[in-house]
Amino acid sequence: MRALLCALAWLSAAVPAPSQDQAERWVGTWASSAQLADPAQAGPTAGFPDTTLRQCVRVSIGGSRVRVRFSNAFGTTPLTLTKAHVALSAGGGAIRPETDRPLTFGGRASVTVPPGALMVSDALEFELRPLSEVAVTVHLKGAPKEITAHPGSRTTSYLRAGDAVAAIELAASVKVDHWYFLNGIDVLAGSAWAAVAVLGDSITDGRGSTTNGNDRWTDHLARRLQSDERTRGIGVLNQGIGGNRLLRDGLGPNALARLDRDVLAQTGVRFLIVLLGVNDIGTRKAASERGEPAASVEDMIGAYEQIILRARTHGIRVYGATISPFDGFAPYFTAEAEAARQAINTWIRTSGRFDGVVEFDGALRDLEWPSRLRAEADGGDHLHPGPAGYRLMGEAVDLGLFDLPAGGRP
Repeated sequence: MRALLCALAWLSAAVPAPSQDQAERWVGTWASSAQLADPAQAGPTAGFPDTTLRQCVRVSIGGSRVRVRFSNAFGTTPLTLTKAHVALSAGGGAIRPETDRPLTFGGRASVTVPPGALMVSDALEFELRPLSEVAVTVHLKGAPKEITAHPGSRTTSYLRAGDAVAAIELAASVKVDHWYFLNGIDVLAGSAWAAVAVLGDSITDGRGSTTNGNDRWTDHLARRLQSDERTRGIGVLNQGIGGNRLLRDGLGPNALARLDRDVLAQTGVRFLIVLLGVNDIGTRKAASERGEPAASVEDMIGAYEQIILRARTHGIRVYGATISPFDGFAPYFTAEAEAARQAINTWIRTSGRFDGVVEFDGALRDLEWPSRLRAEADGGDHLHPGPAGYRLMGEAVDLGLFDLPAGGRP
């Protein structure tokens, strides 16, 4: 017995008590999907020579420690950031100087991101309130020919020659509505906090929303989550790409190809909303005319099944979002396309394959003309919602989908 007690005492001493870090976890508060920029999106000066780049984003959840991710996913040569800073935004490309902090990477001020890779900064003490606007500023002395970007930022970035990383304002800067190399921001959060990733197309990316207005449907969802004490620990990661399809590449890699990078590898993801399919349906006619195989309803269902399977392997709940109407959008709409939309939506609602359903079709359709968007929701092209439509979408998401254990609530 004495030997057993001694062994237990030794084991107790050998196994450390859980640290504070073990009682917390990193969770994504903001993210964007990496894309290969085309020449028109690759920046006002080719190659970013001796350039300061300031980019502004609105986060979802808050925390007292942050880390920032930079991506060279599509570059075939290394990307070097000579300096990187994070600060709270003061609007219009300016920062609040008292919040400005340098980022480090393994204790060093600069970092080189290999081709195809991602780099995460060291953790930084930084008071970040929920729904804050953050400015990330970097200095580059060149970049790969292949620029990793997110063209549909709906947010203005600021570029200036020289090293002005710590400048309060970037005078005489060039303004572009794209994000470059910036891939995500994480916060150290409660052990049961989590993120919801949204895998989508231009409707999730926010086409038709207000530039610098942060009124995409995911922004409205983030505000609603913060307004309810039961869901304040849920971060929102918008992984929308304009033109995206389930099965074939468009303006970015197809959804099955980018699932690992944009969902499974994201920080602290416990929930996934899938809002995809309208581009698979709508491009059928054009694909057939080019001699390409068109995605059938069965093909699309198979793609959803693959997403569900792969996400659940990682312990992620998957919610299917119904496809909203697009009657009147001439490039896409036909009677056959509408029949396919109805078939897909019926499967999403009734198959039981998803862990829950987000009813965007019901929130946006005209009750008297169900194949069309409601007039107040239509952004003008009969496919993309406008700001009012995005608000309706954000309000249509049941917050009960994001239940957290009582111990993990803020």
